[in-house]
Amino acid sequence: MWLKNITLLNFKNYTDADVRFSRTVNAFIGNNGAGKTNLLDAIHYLCLCKGYFNPVDSQQIKTGEELFLIQGDFERKEKNEKITCGVKKNQKKQFKRNKKDYEKLADHIGLFPVVMISPYDVNIIMEGSEERRRFMDNVISQTDAAYLDELILYNRHLLNRNALLKQIAQTRKYDPALLQIFDEQLVASGMKIFEKRKRFMEEYVPLFNQYYTFIAQGAEEVTLFYQSQLNDTAFEMLLQQSAEKDKVLERTTTGIHKDDLLFGIRETPLKKFGSQGQQKSFLIALKLAQYAYLQKYKGFKPLLLLDDIFDKLDDQRMHKLMEMVSHQDFGQIFITDTGRERVQNIFNSIKVPVTLFEVDKGIVKHA
Repeated sequence: MWLKNITLLNFKNYTDADVRFSRTVNAFIGNNGAGKTNLLDAIHYLCLCKGYFNPVDSQQIKTGEELFLIQGDFERKEKNEKITCGVKKNQKKQFKRNKKDYEKLADHIGLFPVVMISPYDVNIIMEGSEERRRFMDNVISQTDAAYLDELILYNRHLLNRNALLKQIAQTRKYDPALLQIFDEQLVASGMKIFEKRKRFMEEYVPLFNQYYTFIAQGAEEVTLFYQSQLNDTAFEMLLQQSAEKDKVLERTTTGIHKDDLLFGIRETPLKKFGSQGQQKSFLIALKLAQYAYLQKYKGFKPLLLLDDIFDKLDDQRMHKLMEMVSHQDFGQIFITDTGRERVQNIFNSIKVPVTLFEVDKGIVKHA
């Protein structure tokens, strides 16, 4: 699979743009704020129906305009595919594949797999467990459509149960039979998600270890562990044990919505004791393992988007990374950087051709 071209209209800082890509490495070069990252975000939109950095679609419309349009032509499994995304203020997002609307956007997820590596990813380490669950869910959803449906269903059941807990607190009326029904719904959905997350991690962790060892050249020992309350106690039992606490707090305090990923370095938390370089290497290994996992289950190579990843990586790790991703195991790659010479030197040193684009104030030109 590869992206042949992309057309933008009123997307972020672009009035209009039409860019044609090579099948291998494409590098966007320009100053900060020129619009390099916005190009990667547009590609992410075409693949996953949403931007990588901001969940609010209307905020991606160029200032002073009423709508944005992104269109791209892919070659996927030797067939041409035209994907179109349009957002107009105060209207539902339009998403089309070969000029046909989707019944639901979830049907698009996984057809055009993509992996983004960005400085923004540090949130996966530094922020709360929601960021790490989102990462895990993103990977699984691109390989398992039923998982995404189950996740949506679980969140609906969770909202219903929380609404009931609030109602109990306000009215002082407790209906144990109704709470039991909500508990059963939550357990049925939650167990499916838990089992799929557990199976995913069993395959994913060895891939992660392999990539981290390669990038860091075995310099330090790291750990990645799936933490879930369901690892030790049945979900039904958890809900029974927390029932009184839940009524007091008016929310569900146990379940798979509390799952987390624990990141460690030398048996200490990566968040507290990892250097910026170590954290960066950890994140890159997470994403490359995601790439390998997606490739295995999709049967073809995802797109790889690398946003300003040369920052905080020493020269040795940077060259190792570029050497690896430019290898035949990887497909089409998109890179952003501020230094044209740096990009050319890196790819010259590993003897890999790169197509350069200059980006300046929302205008893209072949370099």
